[in-house]
Amino acid sequence: MATLCKPAVSVPEHVITMEETLDLARSLHKDHPQLPLALRLIGNTGVTQRHIVQPIEETLRHPGFQERNELYEAEAKARVPAVVRAALGHAELRAADIDMIVYVSCTGFMMPSLTAWLINTMGFPSHTRQVPIAQLGCAAGGAAINRAHDFCLAYPDANVLIVACEFCSLCYQPTDLGVGSLLSNGLFGDAVAAAVVRGHGGTGIKVERNHSHLVPDTEDWIAYSVRETGFHFLLDKRVPKTMEPLAPALHEIARAHGWNASGLDFYIIHAGGPRILDDLSHFLEVPPEAFRFSRATLTEYGNIASAVVLDAVRRLFDEGGVRDGARGMLAGFGPGITAEMCLGSWVTAPVVASSLNIRRVVGYRPRAAQPALRGAR
Repeated sequence: MATLCKPAVSVPEHVITMEETLDLARSLHKDHPQLPLALRLIGNTGVTQRHIVQPIEETLRHPGFQERNELYEAEAKARVPAVVRAALGHAELRAADIDMIVYVSCTGFMMPSLTAWLINTMGFPSHTRQVPIAQLGCAAGGAAINRAHDFCLAYPDANVLIVACEFCSLCYQPTDLGVGSLLSNGLFGDAVAAAVVRGHGGTGIKVERNHSHLVPDTEDWIAYSVRETGFHFLLDKRVPKTMEPLAPALHEIARAHGWNASGLDFYIIHAGGPRILDDLSHFLEVPPEAFRFSRATLTEYGNIASAVVLDAVRRLFDEGGVRDGARGMLAGFGPGITAEMCLGSWVTAPVVASSLNIRRVVGYRPRAAQPALRGAR
């Protein structure tokens, strides 16, 4: 049994509201011929605020790709450890209990991956497997859960740590003036999230089946153009319509498991934008309320890329979880167009721990989160 335990999520202390975003667009792009369209699209995202790692004045300044990537590394090392410690605490495990770290991020680059730094500085065993995923974009949150599930199927006693670190604001490109780029400037936010998938024990979502699906001939719908100034985000106007070809894949994974995708108890869906959730509500024939966790993430944090699904799971926990045996679906969507999906049932760990769990948690004392981090929970 592989159980996704409660995630920990942290957002930076700098905040930009929707009103401030629209005012900036009006002042920076007052002569843009499609400004009214861009303003309407940004306003329709439903995002009320976003968190960013720098004040907006610094975010709008482009010092060059090298300096931005150095900032990415510094911010990741400053912010990730506290979130990891919180996630380990939620799972009642120690760093020494982790067998693999899956690190997902599409907003900066490090080699070796941050996984090596985490192993060296946080007490993870030197034999911990490292799986950095950099090119699945927003789908990587779902992919990380699925790869953790795969690993626990192969090694049933294993525990996997998932870390999603996304500083989307560091990819702002002032010279990109397409409507898709202007929209992304008002949609994406920054966040760090972490969660543990336990091979045995734990309270959360017991993952039972996972699946991937690629929509043919859509590689250029969501993409990066890598230039001297860094990552330039490319967003095709057809992306909001991708739920029509993806919904059958969601129905198929449920049917293969003997479930009905329209009759599940909870849904954790990547909130790329309100159109994605509205269309999926239609194609899955479920009420809009079914996606309340994803909508809350979008409203309060914006699109935080691979961290969205972990934050939505965190909100499910914060609501009190669901009854034991409740069935649900988790799905992340991203470049490709790629869908990473899984099905799982809610399970509550017994009050009296098994001998295996006692071995794992004895002596564990979680350290407090760093006070400089905002929103870690």
